[in-house]
Amino acid sequence: MPHQKRLFCEISPMTYKISLGKEVLKRHLQNLFSSKKLAKTKNAEKLPVLIQSHKSLVRRRLHNADQILQENKAVNLALSAPKVTHILIQPGETFSFWNLVGKQTAGKGYRPGLIIKNRRTDSGIGGGTCQFTNLVHWMVLHTDLEITEHHHHNQLDLFPDFKRQIPFGTGTSVMYNYLDYRFRNPTDKTYQLMVWVDDEYLCGEIRSTRPLDIKVHIREEAAHFYFKDDDLFRHNKIYRKVIDKTTGDTIEDKMILENNSQVAYDISLVDPDLIKRD
Repeated sequence: MPHQKRLFCEISPMTYKISLGKEVLKRHLQNLFSSKKLAKTKNAEKLPVLIQSHKSLVRRRLHNADQILQENKAVNLALSAPKVTHILIQPGETFSFWNLVGKQTAGKGYRPGLIIKNRRTDSGIGGGTCQFTNLVHWMVLHTDLEITEHHHHNQLDLFPDFKRQIPFGTGTSVMYNYLDYRFRNPTDKTYQLMVWVDDEYLCGEIRSTRPLDIKVHIREEAAHFYFKDDDLFRHNKIYRKVIDKTTGDTIEDKMILENNSQVAYDISLVDPDLIKRD
């Protein structure tokens, strides 16, 4: 078998830093010359209509989850939430996660948390931040907002299901600042994002000046595990169905994502009845 040629960023830690710096600079230049209007205004008062709410468990009590990194993640999320909460996304504006949060550094109090680097789990300052954009993304999917930038962990299934509330694979991947999470408000309504951390959960709300004219349902299909050579993979398809509230008619029903992710934990934790075999 011929050796697969390594990317420049994979040669050494130094080349990784060079590649990272190049991508960060590129995004800075894109932001500088972009005509997009990024959301910056906050309002301490909540907008009147609650559109969607969600919460996710901060600390995962799993045998393969480093609890120090879990506690550090809780700190990182608590530092990021005040930078985003109360933000207004007015008509025509774009929400940018990194534009609001900024670079996460140890000097700002951020701690090492779980990250994915070169398709492997690692630790890095600000790690665990993906849970923040996961929460926001799940709520945005249930609105008429337009997702304009979304990266996701479609290569690894990091943890076995533990009090899972949403379908596997509906998460996000972010890295300062070139892997951003962004959505645009194409409507004539103003939206507001509320995010906070309590003792157990990361909590969020999307609010607006008036109710939605649509209902949205997210569903999972074809969920199973399968072996490829000696490795176990997880597969599913995610669909988004949009219904007109007035008529009850389906406006749209389409697959938004298909996952084939390698299981990165002890496969004994997978229900054997969910493993599809030839």
